[in-house]
Amino acid sequence: MSKAKNPYKLDVVSIRLVKDAPLYSGHPIKNPLDAVSLVGEQLCEMDREVLCVINLCSDGKPINCSFVSVGTVNESLAHPREIFKSSILSNAACMLIVHNHPSGNLTPSKNDTMLTDRMVKMCTYMGIPLEDHIIVGGDNTSYFSFKEKNIMPTPKCMVNTDYHEIDFNLPLVAEEGKAR
Repeated sequence: MSKAKNPYKLDVVSIRLVKDAPLYSGHPIKNPLDAVSLVGEQLCEMDREVLCVINLCSDGKPINCSFVSVGTVNESLAHPREIFKSSILSNAACMLIVHNHPSGNLTPSKNDTMLTDRMVKMCTYMGIPLEDHIIVGGDNTSYFSFKEKNIMPTPKCMVNTDYHEIDFNLPLVAEEGKAR
């Protein structure tokens, strides 16, 4: 009796963090101005919106910076799965999101606010807290910090212990009014 060949082939993959040339020092980031000093100049030189994640150790020292998205003159697309990639691979204790507004207008857009809300919630579940979302623009002398403005949401994430209590018809995070 011969063994039948298994018709299913499953590739095994390896995921690795690839480091580029270093940009920054090991100075701890204690406030938004420290983060702006670190990446603000590079972001303010961009003619399109660019979103980056600064991954931090538990003492606030930057591990690395990942440029997650390069968009258009007034928007950039950033999905949580892309934002989390470098944080997970870097064993980050927490993260900062920093992006630019090439127009120089630092007022957060509706999408900026939705992204912040969504990421705060998701970061809580992932165990990698979002310390701040900072917007830079113009000549790098000013910035907008969600944390400094006291508008970083404080999630009260509760998980159900009984699958009968899960309501799959509720809107997804930051997608008010949409249901699956």
